[in-house]
Amino acid sequence: MELIRRELLHLSGIVVTAPLMSKIAWAQGQAGPQLIQILRKDLEGQGQAVQETVVSVVDFGPSTAAPWHMHPGAQELLHVIEGSLVVEIEGAGKASLKAGEAGIITADLVHVARNESISTMAKALVVHSRAAKDKPLMVVVNK
Repeated sequence: MELIRRELLHLSGIVVTAPLMSKIAWAQGQAGPQLIQILRKDLEGQGQAVQETVVSVVDFGPSTAAPWHMHPGAQELLHVIEGSLVVEIEGAGKASLKAGEAGIITADLVHVARNESISTMAKALVVHSRAAKDKPLMVVVNK
C-alpha cells in the first residue's frame, strides 16, 4: 500500500509540474515583443491637461495632401509608417519625415501634411492629445 501511495504522489507531482516546465521552457525560448520608444515630449499649449487621446491611421495616395488645418486645443503626434511626408507649419517652415520618423505639432498651429511622391503611397499613425473635447478636432483653414 505504501509503495502505491508513493508512486501516486510521484506521478501527481509530474502531472502538476510538467505543464509548468513546458511554459517556462517556451518563455525562455521566445524573444518577446520589443518596445521602441519613438518620441517623448512634454505637452505644449494645453496647460498639461489631456481630456482625450485620439489615435488614427491616415493613408496618403501619391501626390495627395490634407487641407491646411489646425487642431484647437489638441497637440498632434505624426509618425510615418510607410513612405514619406512633408509637414509644413504656417510661419515655421517645413520638414520631411521618412518611415520610422515622427514629429509633434503644437496645438492651434495651422499646418498641412502632404505626400510629394508621384508614385508611392504614404501611411502615418496620428495621435491627437486633446485638452478640450468640446472643441472640434480639426478646423480647415482657407489659404
